[in-house]
Amino acid sequence: MAEKTATEKTAVEKTGFAAYIPAIAGWVIPGGGHFWQGRWGRGLLLLGSILGMFVLGLGLRGKLFVWNTKDLVDCLGWLAQAGGGGMFFVSRFLGYEVPEPATAMADYGTKFLLTAGLLNCLAIMDAYDIAIKRKD
Repeated sequence: MAEKTATEKTAVEKTGFAAYIPAIAGWVIPGGGHFWQGRWGRGLLLLGSILGMFVLGLGLRGKLFVWNTKDLVDCLGWLAQAGGGGMFFVSRFLGYEVPEPATAMADYGTKFLLTAGLLNCLAIMDAYDIAIKRKD
């Protein structure tokens, strides 16, 4: 088996812990990992779209899931929304609570909140890939 070349080294061998800083910044603030790396256009696009979806979800009175180990749907919903990072925890801290959604608009709001968290997870992975130079 041939030895690995310098370009085939793993991400941790290339950059060490510094590759995780943009990922953490991206979790705290949507687009933060791209801002950290000087990619202002992409960071602003991600910040605007993810924050817009999250605020729209709150405006439609969507449900923020709580961690409930007895219900798999609540656990998965909490994980998806917690992917939004700072937005999710700040809205929890400020006391945003909605009873069970009774309208279709509230259900759409919940979907916007879930999508915002999952889209932020994709943005975090993109920032990490850029940091380890797997992507330009």
